[in-house]
Amino acid sequence: MIQQVTRGIKISVHTNFEGTFLKNLGSRFAFSYHITIENQSNDSVQLTSRFWKIKDALHNTEIVQGEGVIGQKPVLKPGESHTYQSGCLLSSPFGSMSGYYNMVSFTSTRKFRVKIPTFKLSAPFALN
Repeated sequence: MIQQVTRGIKISVHTNFEGTFLKNLGSRFAFSYHITIENQSNDSVQLTSRFWKIKDALHNTEIVQGEGVIGQKPVLKPGESHTYQSGCLLSSPFGSMSGYYNMVSFTSTRKFRVKIPTFKLSAPFALN
């Protein structure tokens, strides 16, 4: 598990390889990731949007950005957490993801970014 804290918001990431399948005459490698966002600060906050940079071993990069996470904009009071699961497809059995969440503090109404730590995606059959 990978973890990082930014401005009192702890991000924890756990990944899984889900399998390989053919798409458009090429192999695709499916990965899931489970993320827990924990508010360790003294302020209530809301996640408003996300930004992802997804890279694979073939030097393909995909940028994904949008509102919330999986259709939600969770509000976290101090001590609360939000967990969700999502996934991605890569053209190679190795890759990585990194990014950030845009959040707003209800106490100060200030917007801030919470870094999502870079995490690796790897199919177990491809490891030495």
